[in-house]
Amino acid sequence: MNDVGTWVGATVLGLVGLFVVIGLVRAVRIVPQAEAFVVERLGRYSRTLDAGLHLLVPFVDRVRAKVDLREQVVSFPPQPVITSDNLVVSIDTVIYFQVTEPRAAVYEIANYYVGIEQLTVTTLRNVIGTMDLEQTLTSRDQINGQLRGVLDEATGKWGIRVNRVELKAIDPPPSIQGSMEQQMRAERDRRAAILTAEGVKQSKILTAEGEKQAQVLKAEGDAQASVLRAEGQARAILQVFDAIHRGDADPKLLAYQYLDMLPKIASGPSNTMWFLPSELSGALGQLAKAFGSPAAEPAPSGRPAGTSPLSGDLPEVSLPSAAEAIAEARRQSEAATADATSSGSRSGLPFNPQFEVGQQPGGAPPVASPAPAPAVPPEEEPEDR
Repeated sequence: MNDVGTWVGATVLGLVGLFVVIGLVRAVRIVPQAEAFVVERLGRYSRTLDAGLHLLVPFVDRVRAKVDLREQVVSFPPQPVITSDNLVVSIDTVIYFQVTEPRAAVYEIANYYVGIEQLTVTTLRNVIGTMDLEQTLTSRDQINGQLRGVLDEATGKWGIRVNRVELKAIDPPPSIQGSMEQQMRAERDRRAAILTAEGVKQSKILTAEGEKQAQVLKAEGDAQASVLRAEGQARAILQVFDAIHRGDADPKLLAYQYLDMLPKIASGPSNTMWFLPSELSGALGQLAKAFGSPAAEPAPSGRPAGTSPLSGDLPEVSLPSAAEAIAEARRQSEAATADATSSGSRSGLPFNPQFEVGQQPGGAPPVASPAPAPAVPPEEEPEDR
């Protein structure tokens, strides 16, 4: 009997110890951070346990649900939505929400994930149904704002706050995608054609401006060359005129040169006959006087023999020296090259009228003042023979 009593006492003691251990395990609850436990006592809501260590009444209190308080991201599968122009588009949505009241999230709705998904689908169809395809593709921010406002208002009684709603993708039908690609390709081709035409136009404008400036510079060069050529001819005529008078070319010499030039005039192969000019008799008379009377006749003009009618040396002309003319030509060539280079490098800019050198009064660059020509020493007077 003693053995049986001891065994029964040990069994009872073991059961009591097991009951105590189980009670302690059920009584102590450790709630992790960012979570909340909803506790019921005898089947009714008792309290909500926050993060930390808590003690419950064993076999009286129990944890009904564990609620995650962190912000959650849920991506729903594509939903077919009909636009106002009767096109079916597939829209993927992403929702960011957070449980703010665990008690309402547990007791106000059976499954708030399903509730948020269905509410998102119906709200999305209501919003997209008032827009056409073009507005749907270009009004994502507006759609996101409307969805967030409706969802946040509807889920407020569930203890949930919707922080953000995003449309991840909007996929129109394949046929519409092909039409959109063709439209975009046509638009890009149109822009390319416009840009090409503008480039050709700008190139022609720059080419015309370059040709215009080249013609202006060429005209200025021809004008300066004509002026210099005329000055050179004038200088040569003055020098010949001065040399003739300083050499005292009397009528005898002129008559001899006149007779010497007559055979050359008639030496052409096409001349079969030629007439003697009326001045020939006068020239022969002067030649006879030259051989008949050696005495020199006084100059009809009253000036001494061997002197020039020009007063003093030859007058100064504006003809520059060769070195100055070459330097001026080089300077104008470098200026024209720099002007054409700067005009060609500024493609796309409006033409600067300052480049039109010579088109406006006073626009041509000044010509360097020429150095005075050296005086020609007078030739010695020929002795009378």
